[in-house]
Amino acid sequence: MTIKIENEGNMVVARLAGRLDTAAAAEITPDIQALAEQAEKHIILDCTELAYISSSGLRLFLTLRKESASKGGKLQVRNINADIRQVFMMTGFISLFEII
Repeated sequence: MTIKIENEGNMVVARLAGRLDTAAAAEITPDIQALAEQAEKHIILDCTELAYISSSGLRLFLTLRKESASKGGKLQVRNINADIRQVFMMTGFISLFEII
């Protein structure tokens, strides 16, 4: 699992690649915390190369969403595959996130 974070003006793009399982979620928690520190900005979680997400990964997304909402930022999730979309639908996350 890798995460690459790039600042683009008032926008932050985080590109996730691989499998976001429990072990990977623990590994990238510091990166998510760094994103949360910039939660007043427009954050895009680019999931083009994300193959899988577990409940631990969903928890990280939710934490970032809450932080963004509290700081007046904007969080979008883009390019999720059909499997991840199904997970979002089954968990109700589809209505919590703006998916582009």
